[in-house]
Amino acid sequence: MAEEVVLMKGNEAIAHAAIRCGADGYFGYPITPQSEVLETLAELKPWETTGMVVLQAESEVAAINMVYGGAGSGKMVMTSSSSPGVSLKQEGISYLAGAELPCLIVNVMRGGPGLGTIQPSQADYFQTVKGGGHGDYKLIALAPASVQEMADFVALGFELAFKYRNPAIILADGVIGQMMEKVVLPAQKPRRTEAEIIEQCPWAATGKAKDRKPNIITSLELKPEAMEINNLRFQAKYREIEENEVRFE
Repeated sequence: MAEEVVLMKGNEAIAHAAIRCGADGYFGYPITPQSEVLETLAELKPWETTGMVVLQAESEVAAINMVYGGAGSGKMVMTSSSSPGVSLKQEGISYLAGAELPCLIVNVMRGGPGLGTIQPSQADYFQTVKGGGHGDYKLIALAPASVQEMADFVALGFELAFKYRNPAIILADGVIGQMMEKVVLPAQKPRRTEAEIIEQCPWAATGKAKDRKPNIITSLELKPEAMEINNLRFQAKYREIEENEVRFE
Protein backbone atom coordinates (compact mmCIF):
# COMPACT_ATOMS: atom_id res chain seq x y z
CA MET A 1 0.00 0.00 0.00
CA ALA A 2 1.45 3.36 -1.06
CA GLU A 3 2.17 5.94 1.61
CA GLU A 4 -0.26 8.84 1.76
CA VAL A 5 1.89 11.99 1.77
CA VAL A 6 0.20 15.37 2.12
CA LEU A 7 1.22 18.95 2.85
CA MET A 8 -0.47 20.41 5.92
CA LYS A 9 -0.10 22.38 9.13
CA GLY A 10 0.75 20.69 12.40
CA ASN A 11 -2.69 21.57 13.78
CA GLU A 12 -4.33 19.96 10.75
CA ALA A 13 -2.16 16.86 11.19
CA ILE A 14 -3.48 16.49 14.76
CA ALA A 15 -7.06 16.50 13.47
CA HIS A 16 -6.47 14.01 10.66
CA ALA A 17 -4.52 11.68 12.95
CA ALA A 18 -7.26 11.80 15.60
CA ILE A 19 -9.86 10.55 13.12
CA ARG A 20 -7.54 7.93 11.66
CA CYS A 21 -6.48 6.43 14.99
CA GLY A 22 -10.11 5.72 15.88
CA ALA A 23 -10.76 8.50 18.40
CA ASP A 24 -14.26 8.59 19.82
CA GLY A 25 -14.54 12.27 20.62
CA TYR A 26 -12.98 15.73 20.58
CA PHE A 27 -14.14 18.55 22.83
CA GLY A 28 -12.49 21.94 22.46
CA TYR A 29 -12.70 25.70 22.23
CA PRO A 30 -11.01 28.05 19.75
CA ILE A 31 -7.82 29.88 20.73
CA THR A 32 -4.86 31.04 18.64
CA PRO A 33 -2.59 29.39 17.55
CA GLN A 34 -4.40 26.02 17.73
CA SER A 35 -7.86 26.80 16.35
CA GLU A 36 -7.20 24.82 13.16
CA VAL A 37 -7.46 21.58 15.13
CA LEU A 38 -11.14 22.22 15.81
CA GLU A 39 -11.71 23.88 12.43
CA THR A 40 -10.22 20.93 10.52
CA LEU A 41 -12.29 18.42 12.47
CA ALA A 42 -15.41 20.47 11.76
CA GLU A 43 -14.53 20.55 8.06
CA LEU A 44 -13.82 16.80 7.86
CA LYS A 45 -17.11 15.87 9.63
CA PRO A 46 -15.95 12.53 11.06
CA TRP A 47 -19.33 12.02 12.72
CA GLU A 48 -20.58 11.14 9.23
CA THR A 49 -17.79 8.62 8.53
CA THR A 50 -16.36 7.08 11.71
CA GLY A 51 -18.97 8.30 14.19
CA MET A 52 -16.42 10.42 16.07
CA VAL A 53 -18.06 13.19 18.12
CA VAL A 54 -16.69 16.71 17.54
CA LEU A 55 -18.04 19.45 19.77
CA GLN A 56 -17.12 23.08 20.32
CA ALA A 57 -17.83 23.53 24.01
CA GLU A 58 -18.99 26.78 25.59
CA SER A 59 -15.63 27.16 27.36
CA GLU A 60 -12.33 25.46 28.08
CA VAL A 61 -13.66 24.40 31.48
CA ALA A 62 -16.67 22.75 29.84
CA ALA A 63 -14.44 21.03 27.28
CA ILE A 64 -12.15 19.36 29.82
CA ASN A 65 -15.12 18.15 31.85
CA MET A 66 -16.64 16.64 28.71
CA VAL A 67 -13.33 14.83 28.28
CA TYR A 68 -13.67 13.59 31.89
CA GLY A 69 -17.10 12.16 31.11
CA GLY A 70 -16.01 10.46 27.91
CA ALA A 71 -12.81 9.08 29.47
CA GLY A 72 -14.82 7.74 32.42
CA SER A 73 -16.74 5.53 30.02
CA GLY A 74 -13.54 4.17 28.45
CA LYS A 75 -13.73 6.22 25.26
CA MET A 76 -10.73 7.60 23.38
CA VAL A 77 -11.36 11.31 23.89
CA MET A 78 -9.21 14.40 23.53
CA THR A 79 -9.06 18.17 23.69
CA SER A 80 -6.71 20.86 22.45
CA SER A 81 -5.98 24.43 23.41
CA SER A 82 -3.21 26.98 23.81
CA SER A 83 -1.51 28.26 26.92
CA PRO A 84 -4.19 30.37 28.71
CA GLY A 85 -6.83 27.83 27.70
CA VAL A 86 -4.79 24.95 29.10
CA SER A 87 -4.50 26.88 32.36
CA LEU A 88 -8.30 26.97 32.52
CA LYS A 89 -8.37 23.20 32.02
CA GLN A 90 -5.89 22.46 34.83
CA GLU A 91 -8.45 21.64 37.53
CA GLY A 92 -10.11 19.15 35.20
CA ILE A 93 -6.75 17.66 34.23
CA SER A 94 -5.95 17.15 37.93
CA TYR A 95 -9.33 15.41 38.37
CA LEU A 96 -8.57 13.17 35.37
CA ALA A 97 -5.19 12.25 36.81
CA GLY A 98 -6.72 11.62 40.25
CA ALA A 99 -9.43 9.38 38.77
CA GLU A 100 -6.78 7.65 36.62
CA LEU A 101 -8.57 8.32 33.35
CA PRO A 102 -6.80 8.07 29.99
CA CYS A 103 -7.20 10.98 27.61
CA LEU A 104 -5.18 13.14 25.22
CA ILE A 105 -4.58 16.87 25.65
CA VAL A 106 -2.86 19.05 23.05
CA ASN A 107 -1.19 22.33 24.01
CA VAL A 108 -0.01 24.46 21.07
CA MET A 109 1.91 26.96 23.17
CA ARG A 110 1.90 30.74 22.83
CA GLY A 111 3.73 33.42 24.80
CA GLY A 112 2.81 34.56 28.30
CA PRO A 113 2.49 35.12 31.19
CA GLY A 114 -1.06 36.38 31.34
CA LEU A 115 -2.86 36.92 28.06
CA GLY A 116 0.58 37.31 26.54
CA THR A 117 0.74 37.12 22.78
CA ILE A 118 -0.48 34.91 19.98
CA GLN A 119 3.13 34.35 18.90
CA PRO A 120 4.81 30.96 19.43
CA SER A 121 6.50 30.11 22.71
CA GLN A 122 7.75 27.11 24.65
CA ALA A 123 7.07 28.68 28.04
CA ASP A 124 4.63 26.03 29.36
CA TYR A 125 7.38 23.45 29.85
CA PHE A 126 7.47 23.70 33.64
CA GLN A 127 3.68 23.72 33.89
CA THR A 128 3.54 20.49 31.89
CA VAL A 129 6.35 18.46 33.41
CA LYS A 130 5.48 19.45 36.99
CA GLY A 131 1.81 18.51 36.61
CA GLY A 132 0.16 21.90 36.21
CA GLY A 133 -2.85 21.72 38.48
CA HIS A 134 -3.17 20.95 42.18
CA GLY A 135 -1.83 17.79 43.80
CA ASP A 136 1.12 15.52 43.19
CA TYR A 137 0.38 14.23 39.71
CA LYS A 138 2.25 14.03 36.42
CA LEU A 139 1.28 13.87 32.78
CA ILE A 140 2.75 11.71 30.03
CA ALA A 141 4.31 14.48 27.92
CA LEU A 142 5.17 14.08 24.23
CA ALA A 143 7.02 17.01 22.62
CA PRO A 144 6.88 16.96 18.81
CA ALA A 145 9.73 18.45 16.80
CA SER A 146 7.97 18.31 13.42
CA VAL A 147 4.56 18.23 11.78
CA GLN A 148 5.10 14.50 11.20
CA GLU A 149 5.47 13.97 14.93
CA MET A 150 2.29 15.97 15.53
CA ALA A 151 0.52 13.25 13.53
CA ASP A 152 2.48 10.33 15.00
CA PHE A 153 2.04 11.36 18.63
CA VAL A 154 -1.77 11.25 18.58
CA ALA A 155 -1.93 7.46 18.41
CA LEU A 156 1.13 7.15 20.67
CA GLY A 157 -0.42 9.51 23.22
CA PHE A 158 -3.62 7.47 23.36
CA GLU A 159 -1.65 4.22 23.56
CA LEU A 160 0.39 5.40 26.55
CA ALA A 161 -2.61 7.03 28.23
CA PHE A 162 -4.58 3.77 28.17
CA LYS A 163 -1.53 1.65 29.05
CA TYR A 164 -1.00 3.57 32.28
CA ARG A 165 -4.49 5.02 32.83
CA ASN A 166 -3.09 8.53 32.90
CA PRO A 167 -3.69 11.71 30.88
CA ALA A 168 -1.15 12.29 28.11
CA ILE A 169 -0.30 15.66 26.60
CA ILE A 170 1.21 16.65 23.26
CA LEU A 171 3.30 19.70 24.15
CA ALA A 172 3.67 21.53 20.86
CA ASP A 173 4.22 25.19 20.08
CA GLY A 174 2.81 27.78 17.71
CA VAL A 175 5.57 27.24 15.15
CA ILE A 176 4.87 23.53 14.67
CA GLY A 177 1.12 24.13 14.89
CA GLN A 178 1.17 26.69 12.09
CA MET A 179 4.00 25.67 9.78
CA MET A 180 3.39 23.35 6.85
CA GLU A 181 5.41 20.21 6.09
CA LYS A 182 4.96 16.98 4.22
CA VAL A 183 3.24 14.40 6.42
CA VAL A 184 2.71 10.67 6.02
CA LEU A 185 -0.75 10.13 7.46
CA PRO A 186 -1.49 6.92 9.37
CA ALA A 187 -3.86 4.32 7.99
CA GLN A 188 -7.48 4.53 9.09
CA LYS A 189 -8.30 2.34 12.09
CA PRO A 190 -11.85 1.48 13.13
CA ARG A 191 -13.19 2.82 16.39
CA ARG A 192 -13.46 0.21 19.13
CA THR A 193 -16.82 -1.48 19.63
CA GLU A 194 -18.63 -1.27 22.97
CA ALA A 195 -17.68 -4.90 23.62
CA GLU A 196 -14.00 -4.11 22.98
CA ILE A 197 -14.15 -1.12 25.32
CA ILE A 198 -15.69 -3.24 28.10
CA GLU A 199 -13.01 -5.89 27.59
CA GLN A 200 -10.10 -3.41 27.47
CA CYS A 201 -11.38 -1.07 30.19
CA PRO A 202 -12.95 -3.19 32.96
CA TRP A 203 -12.73 -0.14 35.26
CA ALA A 204 -14.91 2.08 33.05
CA ALA A 205 -18.48 3.21 33.67
CA THR A 206 -20.04 1.28 30.79
CA GLY A 207 -23.24 0.14 32.49
CA LYS A 208 -23.59 -2.20 35.45
CA ALA A 209 -23.30 -5.85 34.49
CA LYS A 210 -24.52 -8.78 36.59
CA ASP A 211 -21.06 -10.28 37.00
CA ARG A 212 -19.23 -7.31 38.57
CA LYS A 213 -19.51 -4.65 41.21
CA PRO A 214 -20.41 -1.09 40.14
CA ASN A 215 -17.52 0.94 38.72
CA ILE A 216 -17.17 4.31 40.43
CA ILE A 217 -15.18 7.06 38.71
CA THR A 218 -13.93 9.59 41.26
CA SER A 219 -10.81 11.33 42.54
CA LEU A 220 -12.34 11.88 46.00
CA GLU A 221 -11.07 9.90 49.00
CA LEU A 222 -12.19 11.09 52.43
CA LYS A 223 -10.04 8.66 54.43
CA PRO A 224 -6.55 10.15 54.78
CA GLU A 225 -4.85 6.76 55.01
CA ALA A 226 -6.57 5.67 51.77
CA MET A 227 -5.54 8.93 50.07
CA GLU A 228 -1.96 8.28 51.13
CA ILE A 229 -2.10 4.80 49.58
CA ASN A 230 -3.49 6.34 46.39
CA ASN A 231 -0.67 8.88 46.18
CA LEU A 232 2.01 6.26 46.83
CA ARG A 233 0.50 4.16 44.04
CA PHE A 234 0.43 7.18 41.71
CA GLN A 235 4.11 7.93 42.37
CA ALA A 236 5.04 4.29 41.72
CA LYS A 237 3.19 4.50 38.39
CA TYR A 238 5.02 7.69 37.43
CA ARG A 239 8.37 6.04 38.20
CA GLU A 240 7.37 3.08 36.02
CA ILE A 241 6.50 5.40 33.14
CA GLU A 242 9.80 7.23 33.56
CA GLU A 243 11.77 3.98 33.56
CA ASN A 244 9.98 2.41 30.58
CA GLU A 245 8.79 5.20 28.28
CA VAL A 246 11.27 8.11 28.21
CA ARG A 247 12.38 8.43 24.60
CA PHE A 248 13.91 11.88 24.26
CA GLU A 249 17.18 12.67 22.45
